[in-house]
Amino acid sequence: MDVAKIRQDFPILFQEVNDEPFIYLDNAATTQKPKQVLSAIENYYLHDNANVHRGVHTLSERATRQYEASRETVRAFIKARSTKEILFTRGTTTSLNWVARGFGDIIVEPGDEIYITPLEHHSNVVPWQQLAKRKQAKLLYLPLNEEGSVDLEAAKSVISAKGKILAVTHASNVMGTINPIKELAELIHAVGGYIVVDGAQSTPHMAIDVQTLDADFFAFSGHKMSGPTGIGVLYGKEALLEIMEPIEFGGEMIDFVYDDYSTWTELPWKFEAGTPNIAGAIGLKAAIDYLNAIGMDAIAEQEHRIISYLLPKLQEIEGITLFGPTDPNKRTGIITFNIDGVHPHDVSTGFDMEGIAIRAGHHCAQPLMRYLDVQSTARASFYYYNTLEEAEQFLVSLVKIKEFFTNGLI
Repeated sequence: MDVAKIRQDFPILFQEVNDEPFIYLDNAATTQKPKQVLSAIENYYLHDNANVHRGVHTLSERATRQYEASRETVRAFIKARSTKEILFTRGTTTSLNWVARGFGDIIVEPGDEIYITPLEHHSNVVPWQQLAKRKQAKLLYLPLNEEGSVDLEAAKSVISAKGKILAVTHASNVMGTINPIKELAELIHAVGGYIVVDGAQSTPHMAIDVQTLDADFFAFSGHKMSGPTGIGVLYGKEALLEIMEPIEFGGEMIDFVYDDYSTWTELPWKFEAGTPNIAGAIGLKAAIDYLNAIGMDAIAEQEHRIISYLLPKLQEIEGITLFGPTDPNKRTGIITFNIDGVHPHDVSTGFDMEGIAIRAGHHCAQPLMRYLDVQSTARASFYYYNTLEEAEQFLVSLVKIKEFFTNGLI
């Protein structure tokens, strides 16, 4: 892939921060948007701005075609069977909450077991805590292996006939760890349960096939894959979405409204109450088209190239603690680390003074911080528009920051 050519589509990358060339390494939090995505959103508002599904006038029909074309693009991107299985949401957090409320409340009974892992983002912890509380169910954590992914053998001893839901991240937002989703799906399906996958950190970085993974539900966000904020996707197997209840009610998702009760329309609109994020869906389609033009395999290879370059060099730097697999084949483009004796917030500030944006804190993963026995960490996350030269500058700045905080040297 021609990274230099791709970068021309991202004007935001060509600026100075603190009088230094800007390097954006906070892609796990949100990604930058190419001009093609911005143009698609602008074009909708300039030429086609109208509500969808409700009008028979020309603009409404054009907007509806674009909105539903995005649904088909998403379906093909994750290889779902039908557009009925693709629900537009506000993002991964909303998607997971919909499943916990609309599906979990139906199938979970007192004494049942819900499984999560120490790797989870809070969005894939708190909804299940609340479900367990509402239904008097047990919330259990599956063990991790030394590399920081779910230990399949240990999981077999935890998952029981009482298991109803296994909620797990496909790729960790802290360590980049990639979990064996297909194998975990087999374990929970063997006891009659269901698997819910947080795909926020995997969908932007690798080819996804929800049928091969055998995921019952799969959630991801547009803004982490060069799309706009405020748009996300919930995939669910059609048979499960048929029994799942909507948790938001109003216009668009109804069939008939009687004086005392209402009935719901068919999938997927049964869950999409009110005016949807039309521009967001159109922008998401443009983002997926952009990623497809590059190729998901090429994107994965570019990140692998960068991580393979960085990991051995980072391991040679004294006083640096790395988190996550040492094998670049077992992780995404996330590098999470600490400098001994230096607070991650100071590390992040130091990088910012170098013009480099990284993330510091608990990364909405406090259970994982306790598991790692740290309060917080620093995280540099790479994407397809990052270069080996930027990776090298990251290393140079890291050594400089380390020397400044530990020895007072610049």
